[in-house]
Amino acid sequence: MKSFLAFLVAMGIIVALGDAYCFGKHYKPGKADKGCMLNGKLYPLGHIERTEDCYRCDCSQTEMRCCSIFSTPVAYDKENCEVIFNEERCDFDVVQKNDPSKKCSRVARVG
Repeated sequence: MKSFLAFLVAMGIIVALGDAYCFGKHYKPGKADKGCMLNGKLYPLGHIERTEDCYRCDCSQTEMRCCSIFSTPVAYDKENCEVIFNEERCDFDVVQKNDPSKKCSRVARVG
């Protein structure tokens, strides 16, 4: 019974950590010959490790597929804490409203 419980906990962690936000864009023939357009910026054909908007993408002449490289806070003390996006690290910081230099504890994330 203990091993089954450990298995369920491990699977829950894997599902939570693997839940990145992903999307795709399809292009008409000839539309993406020079690269893929994302939020007004042209990215080269091939693999893009990090876009300006914190996505990891693959660009081809027929489609662009991207997934977020950040995790989104979903459960935290909303009364005493706030979420701030850190562009340098491509991640959200959950900090205390009355003292943003202090991080909030007990934060659950997806992505």
